[in-house]
Amino acid sequence: EDKILTIDVKPGWKSGTRITFPKEGDQTPHNVPADIVFVIKDKPHPTFTRDGSDIRYNIRISLRDALCGTTILVPTLSNRKIPLNLTDIIKPDTVKRIQGEGLPLPKNQSQRGDLIVTFSIAFPSSIPTTSKEILKDLIPPS
Repeated sequence: EDKILTIDVKPGWKSGTRITFPKEGDQTPHNVPADIVFVIKDKPHPTFTRDGSDIRYNIRISLRDALCGTTILVPTLSNRKIPLNLTDIIKPDTVKRIQGEGLPLPKNQSQRGDLIVTFSIAFPSSIPTTSKEILKDLIPPS
């Protein structure tokens, strides 16, 4: 006989979480019904990657913005955009953390992980000689 098992997946459950229905498997005259075990698997997201209860967002910014500053709009899981004002020099792999914009914590649904923004820098493929001279005058040697 068919039986419907219902799983109430909680927000924030980690990939690999197991849900067991004891003795709900097929039963025959010679076998005791086995347990049915479901394992949660994360579906890849087009914008974010998961890191526990934190989510990660990678953004590529221009060298000009990395050196001079800019404001970027960071997307969230709730489809909002959070302005992030970049005033410091952004180096490759710089990380900024937006607290409370990640996934719900499994043990406390009222709290959330963080949204972690990682930067990569788009370097120009070439610079005119006159611009190079100006940059040499403006940027001190390391």
